[in-house]
Amino acid sequence: MGFDLDMTLIDTTPGFRDVLRALAGELGVELPIEELTAVLGPPLDLMLKPHLAEEAIQPAVDRFRELYPAHAIESVAAMAGAHEALAAVRRHGGRVVVVTGKFTPNARLHVDHLALDVDHLEGKVWGVGKAAVLRREGAGIYVGDHVHDVEGAPAPDALSVSVLTGGCTAEELHDAGTHVVLDDLGQFPAWLDAHLAAD
Repeated sequence: MGFDLDMTLIDTTPGFRDVLRALAGELGVELPIEELTAVLGPPLDLMLKPHLAEEAIQPAVDRFRELYPAHAIESVAAMAGAHEALAAVRRHGGRVVVVTGKFTPNARLHVDHLALDVDHLEGKVWGVGKAAVLRREGAGIYVGDHVHDVEGAPAPDALSVSVLTGGCTAEELHDAGTHVVLDDLGQFPAWLDAHLAAD
């Protein structure tokens, strides 16, 4: 069973906002922080591209990653229902694989800090690139919050399940091809029980 991390298992918004503020202060630039944190999902370099000179983007990404542990771990909580969703997978004898676009060491800090019960964590993977990891790990379901997570479900082999906790609408997620839309992870255990009972 695969899960996205940001805005699926954890509410990254407060931490991401704080790191962006620190980064903007160091760089002496103004960034549209509320806009950038409204729908998290795309890689940071793509998010910064409209706001920084091309040659400044990679140094800014590197510095963001350095600033991240001090600003974005303590303030970030698990999404409501996250631990229960992972426990539901365990009850059915499944493995939990987290595949995220986040820089892997920082993703690991979140997983460890929040004691998320995860078998395998793979970072720096975005959009359709997630499909290869999920296929390799044998994930039959991928749970995410963003249209690019829907792209990552390795069709036709995996079911795409989406939650409405990341800013994408149900219509956007359905248009992207998701199979299931849940309000949040609180609905996931009952859905999983019903889905597996129907198989």
